[in-house]
Amino acid sequence: MFQVVSSALQLPSSRVKSIALLGLAAFFINVGVDHFVNPTFYVNIMPAYLPLHLEAVYISGFFEVLGGVCVLIPSLRSAAGWGLVALLIAVFPANIHMALNPDLFPEITLNLLYIRLVFQFIFIYWAYGATRPSMPIVLDNNR
Repeated sequence: MFQVVSSALQLPSSRVKSIALLGLAAFFINVGVDHFVNPTFYVNIMPAYLPLHLEAVYISGFFEVLGGVCVLIPSLRSAAGWGLVALLIAVFPANIHMALNPDLFPEITLNLLYIRLVFQFIFIYWAYGATRPSMPIVLDNNR
């Protein structure tokens, strides 16, 4: 079964990288859908200086779902990876806002608010690394 899915999606030859790619897709589709199911949470974490809070939540949710789906499409994988990296950078101010204003989020511990900042960089690396094409190994016997 895995070989059929792997072939259809042109998954990387590395099982670890394939799992990372499939996990990335599932993660972003899930979080993106949550923007529509639970928009109040996302609106509440947005800094006051940003306009159109609800609209931004729906737009970012849409692009998270789109990115999650598009990493599964071989011809769009690289562009989707870059799009997810850009999206993660764009939403980073909300995580900074949360860490700098812990009194607004009493249900979340201060440690967790700062851990979220670190995880943003891990997610950026995940989106970048999982969507890069595998480099073929070329053996040069003429050296």
